[in-house]
Amino acid sequence: MSAADLTRWDASRLAAALQAGEVSSVDATRAHLDRIAQVDGDADAGVHAFLHVAGEQALADAAEVDARRGRGEELGPLAGVPVGVKDVLTTTGMPTTCGSRILEGWVSPYDATVVRQLKAAGMVIVGKTNMDEFAMGSTTERSAFGPTRNPWDHTRIPGGSGGGSAAALAAFEVPLTVGSDTGGSIRQPAAVTGTVGVKPTYGGVSRYGLVAMASSLDQAGPCGRTVLDTALLHEVMAGHDPHDSTSLPGPAPQVVAAAREGASGDLRGVRVGVVRELGGEGYQAGVRARFDEAVALLTEAGADVVEVGCPNFAHALPAYYLIMPSEASSNLARYDGMRYGLRVVPDGDGVTAEQVMAATRAAGFGEEVKRRVILGTYALSAGYYDAYYGSAQKVRTLVQRDFDAAFGQVDVLVSPTAPTTAYRLGEKLDDPLAMYAGDVATIPANLAGVPGMSLPVGLADEDGLPVGLQILAPAREDQRLYRVGAALEALLLQRWGAPLLARVPEQPATAATASSTTEARA
Repeated sequence: MSAADLTRWDASRLAAALQAGEVSSVDATRAHLDRIAQVDGDADAGVHAFLHVAGEQALADAAEVDARRGRGEELGPLAGVPVGVKDVLTTTGMPTTCGSRILEGWVSPYDATVVRQLKAAGMVIVGKTNMDEFAMGSTTERSAFGPTRNPWDHTRIPGGSGGGSAAALAAFEVPLTVGSDTGGSIRQPAAVTGTVGVKPTYGGVSRYGLVAMASSLDQAGPCGRTVLDTALLHEVMAGHDPHDSTSLPGPAPQVVAAAREGASGDLRGVRVGVVRELGGEGYQAGVRARFDEAVALLTEAGADVVEVGCPNFAHALPAYYLIMPSEASSNLARYDGMRYGLRVVPDGDGVTAEQVMAATRAAGFGEEVKRRVILGTYALSAGYYDAYYGSAQKVRTLVQRDFDAAFGQVDVLVSPTAPTTAYRLGEKLDDPLAMYAGDVATIPANLAGVPGMSLPVGLADEDGLPVGLQILAPAREDQRLYRVGAALEALLLQRWGAPLLARVPEQPATAATASSTTEARA
């Protein structure tokens, strides 16, 4: 088999071949590193999904997995499979920048719990993926190190903030990636790149080492090219972590079994609710058409499909854009130029600590981060706290009650993941409100802490770009996402005859001259 074949394999197929000894982890890792060198490029050309590629370390880790397998050691189901990690999770031995100049070159002294779990499972971390600065954005254009491009069309956004993780999958640079989702940063990029992304139940995956933007909303999660692949990674990442005070106790959900069950395409007895408020005006015609077709398939699979009202979802977007900036304002106060990261010292004598902080933040933070910090600081200020932040938290409670009422009627909820397909790079950079509106369907899940999945359901007629369908389930019922998602995926695959990603245009070779073991990308 050729290296190109290996990069096109799903993670589950690659894992099975590794376990059977049909291919080595070194060969699989080298194939993906070569693919990254071929198509990823940098801020000026290529997909630019990665900020850092740890080629030498990845090959060494792969060789160790091969040696352990050769000794007959019992290894995890994904041992030897390459994976990319969003640059918001701390990693030893490679930089963690969060897409920001203020952390440029910073190397963490500890691994995030999720990263430790990947390593313990024998997975091979090939590098860190690009993102909007501190996860503040919906396009990955707000990265301080240049935008990521959508593999379907390099003139289009890959979504955000985790556009690097999604684009790396769609460009066949890695079979699995880890993302984080505060208001849709896993699900929306999955939707516009034709991949699968899951935001687990809040607390279902540890946040220890996930650099905080909004602590009550942030959640790490798995990204893959199929529902089963994503489930396999989810089980590696999930579980209680005593280092995280918000981590849920008890066993992790059995999502792999649920995905395998759903692959039969049988949804008899499953009640599905179509959210009335997440559709209609403002949703692209092609998005609505593919969504309606997918809902019809759910009915054909035996699901009982009804319309469900969640009236307070209409207020979720403005509430989120008060809660999230308020928490971000607090969390980003630690970047002061004093302890770690960038330090800018103004010229002149008698420079004060306050002047150093101001100069460092002015130089280190980008425009969108500054916008949200200012907004959050204002919302938390004396005299405005109750009117803004306090009121937003009341709306959050109403959104949670809407979910409770809806899940009293149905097992899962469905909606389009995003109102539109991928728009052009630069199209909405000067209109932040329009960009924020792209998260209208994904934000309610973060406010309520419930799990959500996006999976591809076809291409829009207008532009030939991917459309995503979102599935939402009650807290701690993540397995429902995988059962319904796998069933729909199986039915769509029967209709298409080949995976949707088979239609991604072949990536043009980049001007990159570095070898696949290049260490620094940012």
